[in-house]
Amino acid sequence: MHREIIHSDQAPAAIGTYSQAVKVGNTVYLSGQIPLDPESMQLVEGDFKTQARRVFDNLSAVCRASGGSLANIVKLNIYLTDLANFGDVNEVMAEYFDAPFPARAALGVKQLPKDAVVEMDAVVVLD
Repeated sequence: MHREIIHSDQAPAAIGTYSQAVKVGNTVYLSGQIPLDPESMQLVEGDFKTQARRVFDNLSAVCRASGGSLANIVKLNIYLTDLANFGDVNEVMAEYFDAPFPARAALGVKQLPKDAVVEMDAVVVLD
């Protein structure tokens, strides 16, 4: 099995023992992204929607580095520390995706790295 490690300077550097993404064949597995600014490596300030947009921007940067875009995401997982943000994440997602939408899960979790309020990971299939 040939694996290619994907990296983008436009997304936050890994803060642990993982790669931003791994490509196997035409499938790319994106690691979780939290609302970190790629330059400062600090959580962005602002409301939930601002933070969710930063996560989508980070995922988008890694998708581009793999040769694709958010449109190539076939499965998206969203982790929320407060499920009251479910409606807001749907609104923000509609800014980044057009129908047909990817398969998706939205899960409530107790805590995320750096006390982020949202994290997302995805599976991309390149054309």
